[in-house]
Amino acid sequence: MKFITLLALAALTSALPEKRATPQGIDVSSYQPDVDWTTVKNNGISFVYIKATESTDYVNPSFSSQYIGATDAGLIRGGYHFAHPDLSTGATQADYFLANGGGWSADGITLPGALDIEYNPSGSECYGLTASSMVSWIKSFSNTYETATGRYPIIYTTTDWWTTCTGNSAAFGTTNPLWIAIYSTSVGTLPAGWEYETFWQYADSGPNPGDADLFNGDAAGLTSMALGY
Repeated sequence: MKFITLLALAALTSALPEKRATPQGIDVSSYQPDVDWTTVKNNGISFVYIKATESTDYVNPSFSSQYIGATDAGLIRGGYHFAHPDLSTGATQADYFLANGGGWSADGITLPGALDIEYNPSGSECYGLTASSMVSWIKSFSNTYETATGRYPIIYTTTDWWTTCTGNSAAFGTTNPLWIAIYSTSVGTLPAGWEYETFWQYADSGPNPGDADLFNGDAAGLTSMALGY
């Protein structure tokens, strides 16, 4: 998720969103290996997404300790997968994610896994795929994850990337909750198919480790998300 910051520096990276009484969260990766989860919890953070995997050859070496630490501190937590659609199929990467921390269970503290689909950090913005091929790749990942867990994965993206690389596909709005990344004071225009965002990554820094996020709802709604309601 750090790759989005390279394109967002001209945006309001230091801006705070409009004040909303919604659960606050963070997302972290191996860049934040030693999180003081008790302090994070005491700072008012309710949930966290933790990078689990990337492509089919990378597992976050800090994932287990981060996940256990967040759990012990009483946070609702989930894993995310950074996609590389140019390297293998969506199904293959979903299986890898599921095998390395990306699963879901209806225990009230586990969020559905998230697919981080965004700017290519090392090549063509759209990974060399056409818009129709990208949509097919995402469907392959999403359907494989749903078959294994009974939940469709969260989709993390930006409106700009989604419009450019999927042709602004509306195919996922009724199945996959949206986690939108926009460093501003409001979410702005969402990708086609989604009437609202479920999660909003609104800053790449703050008083807590990692990126700053909000859940679009209340605490009961966040628990319901974890339970699968």
